Amino acid sequence: MRKYSPKDNVQAKAKYTDRFWVAPQVPREPVEDAHFAAVLEKMKAAVEVLDAYVEIGQLVIHIRPEQNVDALRTLKEECDYAMCSELSAVDYLARDGEFEIFYQLLNLKERKRTRILTRIKEDQAIESIVPLYDMAKFAEREMYDMFGIYVNNHPYLKRIIMPDDWEGHPLRKTYPLEGDEFASWYEVDKIFGKEYRDIIGPENRDPARIDRYDTQRFARVGHEVPFGADPSLVDETETPVEYSSELLADYNKGPHKVLDKRK
Repeated sequence: MRKYSPKDNVQAKAKYTDRFWVAPQVPREPVEDAHFAAVLEKMKAAVEVLDAYVEIGQLVIHIRPEQNVDALRTLKEECDYAMCSELSAVDYLARDGEFEIFYQLLNLKERKRTRILTRIKEDQAIESIVPLYDMAKFAEREMYDMFGIYVNNHPYLKRIIMPDDWEGHPLRKTYPLEGDEFASWYEVDKIFGKEYRDIIGPENRDPARIDRYDTQRFARVGHEVPFGADPSLVDETETPVEYSSELLADYNKGPHKVLDKRK
């Protein structure tokens, strides 16, 4: 087993970006729009509104996490926000010790957007909104998978992208950009067993690396080699691209029409 290395500062030496750069704050405007003002009044009657403002043409409302279902129910049933287009989280654990959870809602009748924001601690759970919006079945599972945020009363809370036995949550800022020791050995351990680590070696997690002499020469389209052949012994002349004769025959039968413009 490889020696474990601390991951508290894994992104401190990012290769291409400055992780400490802070983007300028988007201007926040008072709630003056008639529709947003009416929405805000109904929200204040249903839940405790911590803050509210208009940002890039949409209403933003901060609430307490235990009132997320009541807030979204009010928006859906009383304000015609029939669609929840997105929900997820942002990792502010290092700075504030909290996650920020957001719900992006759309009013189809008046073409208005409202965003609900709330904060939770790392070990705090949030209530599921699946009874209100079916899209949350997948979105809340992704939030659990990528951030490790538990969602109470979700009908099927399990990982949706990573394998069930995966260690860690890839969208946390403490997760290494190219994976950790577990990620490097996952496929090898699964397929061959840990006893083959010294023989096979760890997985390559460098996205910029291309091996021109891979098995099928996939990295050099038009210069592939026969299966099992040694690429270093094959002539570098280009391999012509051939299309299926049956496909060409069907195409040549016609009739075809070239559109003057896109419909």
